[in-house]
Amino acid sequence: MQRMNDIGIIGLGVMGENLALNFERNGFGVAGFDTDAAKRASFAVRMEGRRGAVAGDFGAFADALVRPRRVLVMVPAGSAVDDVIAALRPHLGAGDILIDGGNSHFADTARRIGALQDTGVLYVGCGVSGGEEGALHGPALMPGGDAAAWPHLAPQLRAIAAKADDGTPCCDWVGAGGSGHFVKMVHNGIEYGDMQAICEAYWLMRELFGMPAPAIGAVFTDWNRGELASYLVQITADILAHADPETGRALVDLVLDTAEQKGTGKWASQSALDLGVTAPAMASAVFARTLSAAKLERVAASPVLAGPPRTFAGDRSEWIGRLRRALFVTKVCCYAQGLQLLRAASKEHGWDLRLGSIVSLWRAGCIIRAKLLDPVRGAYARNPELVNLLVDERFAALLSDYQQDLREVVAIAALHGVAVPAFMNALAYYDGYRSGTLPANLLQAQRDYFGAHGYRRVDRPGKFHTQWN
Repeated sequence: MQRMNDIGIIGLGVMGENLALNFERNGFGVAGFDTDAAKRASFAVRMEGRRGAVAGDFGAFADALVRPRRVLVMVPAGSAVDDVIAALRPHLGAGDILIDGGNSHFADTARRIGALQDTGVLYVGCGVSGGEEGALHGPALMPGGDAAAWPHLAPQLRAIAAKADDGTPCCDWVGAGGSGHFVKMVHNGIEYGDMQAICEAYWLMRELFGMPAPAIGAVFTDWNRGELASYLVQITADILAHADPETGRALVDLVLDTAEQKGTGKWASQSALDLGVTAPAMASAVFARTLSAAKLERVAASPVLAGPPRTFAGDRSEWIGRLRRALFVTKVCCYAQGLQLLRAASKEHGWDLRLGSIVSLWRAGCIIRAKLLDPVRGAYARNPELVNLLVDERFAALLSDYQQDLREVVAIAALHGVAVPAFMNALAYYDGYRSGTLPANLLQAQRDYFGAHGYRRVDRPGKFHTQWN
């Protein structure tokens, strides 16, 4: 291989191959390597006639790159990333750049930056969102780490990134340390909450309103023309309209109701707990997936545990309007909680994250791209130090108009025994956040009673302890 390539990719699965084709289409030569010979062969075929080639080992791979070498690692998070770093490190020099484009935990990224600090090798953790299609046609990219790498990476990464409607690339430098992977983790946490809320809207229409999948799909198609317009609402409409070619039934009705997860939603929920941030949208979505996985237990419990009858006698079109507004409030709460988590992490780690800029990165290419992101950007443009999205004057006014619809939806779901944890948690979050006082006074008194933890008073400064019995 001649040393003619602008960027190298290690890990030639579907994501790696598609990113390579994206780089090449945008004018960059690409060197590829994978420890799997079959994947190297597949890559060689796909790159035939294009600017790029496949290497047979780490040394030849490094020699095929212009300096400073730019290496994008697309392998599963965890020990596989460390193995690649260890194997490639002897072939890299000062100024060369390693980019981890997988879903690594942000703490692992920070550790790797520290381990490479004295070598001169620059390390970047880059969140990549958009799946296989995004990798090929334009993902949302969230790079962070060693800032000295950014001037060398910006031309390539911004070229392959998705473009927002105004032509701006959905790629910009996020910050130091593991911030790039943290932002991607929060993106995925919002994604979990958003997907769960959409599923609950579908389930209410099916289980309570008695609507078949195609009719529900038509509702989502209509919703996708308004303020709920988003990639996730769009694909939901497509899924619900899809018929099984063998049976003619709606294919979604034949899909087993057990959902899987890769861990980023769990990490986001754990980080919220670690940072003391209230993020029930993410956590309830994770728990909804774990409950779905207990399929055999649920089937066994269904004839044992009593619930109310699901008899609906209301005006279906009226309730669909309420459901649309309830879903909008729930989505706003998901974004608000994710942005609160970013704000807390920025303060904790000294990242100086620009929340409005981060929201801009999600406008195209990524899974949570949505029309809603434009007013969210507007909120942070008006006030970059906004404490919570809910209290932005425009969102506060809109939520004031819509909050009653969320209450009605939660109430009818509860009265008819339909589980809607995303809607219920959104309402609890909204009501809790707008409450000037909460029952935590009793809770702290309980803690003082059994553990002598002390409490503060509303009428005088200091901390107090009482012998309660």
